[in-house]
Amino acid sequence: MLRQYELVEKVRSYDPDADEGLINRAYVFSMKAHGSQKRASGDPYFSHPIEVAGILTDLKMDDLTIATAILHDTIEDTLATPQEIEKLFGKDVARLVDGVTKLSKIEAQSENERAAENLRKFLLALSDDIRVLLVKLADRLHNMRTLHHVQSEEKRHRIARETMDIYAPLAERIGMYEMMTEMQTLAFRQLEPDAFASITRRLTQLHESGGDLVSRIGLGLQLHLADNGMEAEVTGREKHPFSIWKKMAERHISFEQLSDVMAFRVIVEDVEDCYRALGLIHQRWPMVPGRYKDFISTPKRNGYRSLHTSVIHDTKMRIEIQIRAREMHEQAERGLAAHWAYKEGKPRADLNIPWVDELVEILEHAASPEELLEHTRMAMYQDRIFAFTPKGELIQLPKGATPVDFAYAVHTDLGDRTVGAKVNGRVVPLRTMLENGDQVEILASEAQHPQPSWLRFVATGKARAGVRRFVRHKERDETIELGRKIYDEIVERLPAELGQDALKRALKKLHMEDEDALMVAIARKRVTDDEVMETLMPGSAGADVAPRLPAQRTAISIKGLTPGVAYHLASCCHPIPGDRIVGLRREDEEIEVHVIGCDTLASGVDADWLDLAWGEGAGGAARICVILHDVPGALGVMAGILGQKRANIVNLHLVHRDGSFQTFHLDLEVYDLAHLHTIIAALRDADPVSSVERI
Repeated sequence: MLRQYELVEKVRSYDPDADEGLINRAYVFSMKAHGSQKRASGDPYFSHPIEVAGILTDLKMDDLTIATAILHDTIEDTLATPQEIEKLFGKDVARLVDGVTKLSKIEAQSENERAAENLRKFLLALSDDIRVLLVKLADRLHNMRTLHHVQSEEKRHRIARETMDIYAPLAERIGMYEMMTEMQTLAFRQLEPDAFASITRRLTQLHESGGDLVSRIGLGLQLHLADNGMEAEVTGREKHPFSIWKKMAERHISFEQLSDVMAFRVIVEDVEDCYRALGLIHQRWPMVPGRYKDFISTPKRNGYRSLHTSVIHDTKMRIEIQIRAREMHEQAERGLAAHWAYKEGKPRADLNIPWVDELVEILEHAASPEELLEHTRMAMYQDRIFAFTPKGELIQLPKGATPVDFAYAVHTDLGDRTVGAKVNGRVVPLRTMLENGDQVEILASEAQHPQPSWLRFVATGKARAGVRRFVRHKERDETIELGRKIYDEIVERLPAELGQDALKRALKKLHMEDEDALMVAIARKRVTDDEVMETLMPGSAGADVAPRLPAQRTAISIKGLTPGVAYHLASCCHPIPGDRIVGLRREDEEIEVHVIGCDTLASGVDADWLDLAWGEGAGGAARICVILHDVPGALGVMAGILGQKRANIVNLHLVHRDGSFQTFHLDLEVYDLAHLHTIIAALRDADPVSSVERI
């Protein structure tokens, strides 16, 4: 454990203007506050915050961050209060300590809710000051270094899994690769002890059989560059066990088949030297196709810059080489912390972290804990691709992203208005997966709005949050509209006109906040028709023990409502405009629309019936069964007829083929029932068609 003067000297070695008194006061306060508390290892608990502070001094963090690290557990684990921290150490330290304080005392019904609430508060603190994240990562790293002292295997596994899923990717996202690697190695050791031991043993055997092969190859690289007039620092290492295990799993190969287990780093003076060194290396050793990546011209989202290549060395082994300038190396080693600048002893925290801004935007629109966790993991932890706007602006996206994701990444408003896209000058479907280097032009319209179907293919949390936000608003708006139509029909059945205050009294009796809440409750059958009638006009629903409501007088129009939002069309009978329809209303469900002659209705259902009407201008999808003679061109004839009759085929399924006949089920977009009858009549007149029936 670092002594008090050692910690102060480490900070002053890189920041002579650091507030020595602040660090000394924090050291003494934390030591007294934690008192006789012990860790699982038996060490004084006080050793933990000091080691966390030591990790941050290696990153050359400012005095406020070091003080925060020393104090980060005092509010949760001791009698210290936020007010006391603020009084003794100032508002900035108190705010940072509050941001990294563990949130274990939060009461929640489920693990997801607890995790989401922790994440929510953490992101809010993080968006305010990125140093919160740096202290949290250092805290987790030291906990992982001492995890083997925890007796409970279940607890060790839970902490290791959380580290692998959340904290290691977070470290990678801000470019702190050394910290990420150590976290992954320590977590892997706990989660897969047998695999860890096996890979470690084989690495030892490789090292023993090949002697100091890493040093020899590294020296050869350095000499080759020097012979061509280039000074470079070359270091090498064997890849860490988790990286090797991951490649073995992804490629489905054994350790013996894995050729690139060595990685080398070439550090030169500037960008020009990076490309020159790359050329000299490729000139001397053949490059492995597909393994070259230029993160200098297109840096990673976390600011990481380097050239990556793999070559086949004289030893016939594939080796990975990273080439970077000294400034890039500093960034790669310390990540976001390397950007910390000092001016008159004050740290500058005005860094622009785009992915943090995205997470906060997602945070504002997430409707549930599960949704928040899903979106943030998507935003933080997926591998990236690079695509360009028509003006050449670089947009980074996760693998599997589509033009819709691209549009939302440019701007939320553009995503909402997307109607189409051109990729490399060619119009493509919106579900097309983008590839590295694609140029994407988004086609937008003020009349467009997000489509619920986009949720089936979007890959980013921001896009998913945007679509779900619109769907939620639209669902509420249309549910209110449908509820109001049902309410108006209920009012028509009352024996007398309503008084001016009748609705207000009804809201109060039914414990509704406002009219909109009542309309939602009516549409979702959270209140029954007789309850609404009785509260509006007492006695109107009948005074008998089993009251009989007056019959519905007019059909309720579903014109202007979107299928799949406030109501959905039953898949058993596929109603279309022109059919006489009824709606089945169940508690907390969308209204289910059926054709009046549907077998589902005849078999009896446990739901209220609503008499519904289509209204003008509505379209729908009808399902028909077509039996064709099994002759060449039969399918073409059928498709030609459908095209002539302006019927769009939504889905076509070959049900069976028995040698002489082929049976197809088709879903067709039609205007109304008359349009469908015209289509069926035309099909029946065609020679290859044996029969046509509506399903």
